Amino acid sequence: MATIIKNRNKWRAQIRKKGIYKSASFHTKAEATRWAYALEAQIDAGEYNTTPNILFAELIDKYLKEVTLHKRGKKEERYRLLRIIRSNLGNIPLPLLNKEHFRQWQNQRLTEVQPVSVARERATLSALMTKAQEWDFIKENPLKTLEKIKTPPARTRRYSEEEINSLIFVSGYTPTQPPTSIQNRVGAALLFAIETAMRAGEITGLKWEHINLEQRTAYLPKTKNGYARTVPLSTKAITILKHLSQLERDKENTAFQLTTRRLDAVFRKLKQKANLHQADLHFHDTRREALTRLAKHLSVMELAKVSGHRDLSILQNTYYNPDISDLVSKLQ
Repeated sequence: MATIIKNRNKWRAQIRKKGIYKSASFHTKAEATRWAYALEAQIDAGEYNTTPNILFAELIDKYLKEVTLHKRGKKEERYRLLRIIRSNLGNIPLPLLNKEHFRQWQNQRLTEVQPVSVARERATLSALMTKAQEWDFIKENPLKTLEKIKTPPARTRRYSEEEINSLIFVSGYTPTQPPTSIQNRVGAALLFAIETAMRAGEITGLKWEHINLEQRTAYLPKTKNGYARTVPLSTKAITILKHLSQLERDKENTAFQLTTRRLDAVFRKLKQKANLHQADLHFHDTRREALTRLAKHLSVMELAKVSGHRDLSILQNTYYNPDISDLVSKLQ
């Protein structure tokens, strides 16, 4: 039942019904009563629409300021959403926005970039629309029922011993002296990644205060999925860190004294020097190589603890790629 009260020289009507709260002021009690009864009838009939009359671009802007701003990957997400704001999709009024608009956007993007990139943008949009539901801006997320994007199979590329040796050789890294140059340290980072299954960003962000050489652990307070984890270190990984400890500390107190951008750029140069520039080899492939090697000694749950995977299917299908001959040797 609506509440109608007099406030100075106006009448204020308030409605709280089925989770909806609305209020408005009128010059007469009769006007307030008519408005309240009409609105309650709409709510009871399921016809009341809480969607604000704004452009989709305005919803994106609200999401950028209130949600994206607090994410670790805010820079990349902001870039994706600003691109969408500038697209035709951003000019659609929110009350009119439907699945067909997203289908048109998706089909257009598939002519411009790879399906994997479109899938990433769509995931961001879906998270935004889910948040809009929480804000009571929309009733349903139209992306939930839009046909899925066909993406290529998960990457399965592993390093060969020859590729590893070639990259380390051209980097100039040796276990007999400290890695004083940037190329040396990128070579060390490559070997360290294969020993630990750590991501490039986790390696470049690794600080000495988070390393315990005696207990052979490295603590990662910030990771890609937002959960901290502690990584066990092999004897080879410890050896690499001991070489790095002989260097003068940088102001950030990082072990490898590299940024992710610098590591990526130098790694590409090393591939050129090693004549591997056409080998379809990424630094991130070290993670798959490391986890496949570790799987010979650790159970799947232990492997997930090392890698930080919370979805075991991703660990199995994307990052574990054993040589079938190794599995055959385990059979009777």
